[in-house]
Amino acid sequence: MLLSIHPVNPQARIVKQVTECLKDGGIIIYPTDTIYGLGCDIHHPKAVERICRIKKIDPKKSQLSFICRDLSHLSDYTKSIDTPLYRMLKMYLPGPYTFILPASKQVPKILKSKKETIGLRVPNNVICQTILQQLDNPILSASLPGEMVEELTDPEIIYATFGNLVDIVIDGGPGGIIPSTIIDCTTDDWMVLREGLGEWAA
Repeated sequence: MLLSIHPVNPQARIVKQVTECLKDGGIIIYPTDTIYGLGCDIHHPKAVERICRIKKIDPKKSQLSFICRDLSHLSDYTKSIDTPLYRMLKMYLPGPYTFILPASKQVPKILKSKKETIGLRVPNNVICQTILQQLDNPILSASLPGEMVEELTDPEIIYATFGNLVDIVIDGGPGGIIPSTIIDCTTDDWMVLREGLGEWAA
């Protein structure tokens, strides 16, 4: 199913349809402030497994990440954040960044890496934030299968390519082609693991 959602004023009725699908364990493709991604409610292990099958990845060996609605929501899913880290996160979020942080007990086991870490994002995207507010749970954030090509910025092409693998594809307008910048914050020496859309000057 391809659903158009207004990128600035998301229609409540359609957002409700998306959140109900997620609550039922469904999988969606949705826009972020970077690229379109695969997502599900993180508290549905079968949906997480389904996304891992689509991506042909082993959840135990992959660094999975998910999106939260704001910094206080994010802080539920990582172990205590000290003042310098909090200030840095506050400066960069919401934005096109994924921060690798130690996972708290609230992170479902299937999402934790062997190192007990998790990638956390707060996208600067109205559609994401509206869905997260209604769902009240984080959403898995996984890139689409295969190489990132120009065509996959178009929701209609995304639907034609992957629509049979997921329950809903959201058309929130053209997407980007550059993914988020990934920063490892598991030690005091924060380190860029992938340079993406977000500029990093820490």
